[in-house]
Amino acid sequence: VQLQASGGGLVQSGASLRLSCAGSERTFSTYPVAWFRQAPGKERELVATISWSGATTYYEDPVKGRFFISRDNAKNTVYLQMSSLKPEDTAVYSCAAETAYPRHDRLPLFGFQYDVWGQGTLVTVSS
Repeated sequence: VQLQASGGGLVQSGASLRLSCAGSERTFSTYPVAWFRQAPGKERELVATISWSGATTYYEDPVKGRFFISRDNAKNTVYLQMSSLKPEDTAVYSCAAETAYPRHDRLPLFGFQYDVWGQGTLVTVSS
């Protein structure tokens, strides 16, 4: 399976953006998926993750209450709705899937657990 992330752009502080992560195969709908981000000069960090069914989600503290992860398995797509964006949200956002345990209700929290990665989309938030 291949992942294609899209939806990034340049926005002002306080604005909203929706990122999309499209999977190339139907099996994408059976994997947990996460969004990670990497800001310039910083290490990659987890943003949010969603189980294969969409029933459970996890958010890192900096984005809780502002970002919302969801998925439409009929469209093989995972979304990240970002609201109240701040300059510190500026980063390259990448989506990733863990393919080792399809249809297991998992929420992997570490990058090494994900074996398929999309190419990333740049989000720039100006103050």
